[in-house]
Amino acid sequence: MPYLCPGKVWTCGWGSTGADVYPGRVWTQTYADRRMEQDAVKFAKGTLALCPALRAGALNAIADFAYNLGLGNLQASTLRRVINGGGTKEEIAHQLSRWVNAGGRRLRGLELRRAAEAALL
Repeated sequence: MPYLCPGKVWTCGWGSTGADVYPGRVWTQTYADRRMEQDAVKFAKGTLALCPALRAGALNAIADFAYNLGLGNLQASTLRRVINGGGTKEEIAHQLSRWVNAGGRRLRGLELRRAAEAALL
């Protein structure tokens, strides 16, 4: 069932957003799983286009960040500039750790998510 995330975005399934997510539209588990697979490919490709040097775990980490916050936010971020400038894992992790607010407040769930992404670097 669709819900408003803390950032006030309609969300469904494994965290998908978009035109097919709106109040009252129920997804089956099969649809949610298929959509997650499609989103994973979309955000991995988009992340690689924005940060072409990423590989393996780092690509997974930053693609997850983009899935959560959008490719537009990745594109405009200091995180991307640090990655593309050859930043260290520590510098990249620091940039990730800055993205833990939604709806005007710091969220423990986002802190944990950014830490998990940093661990993949």
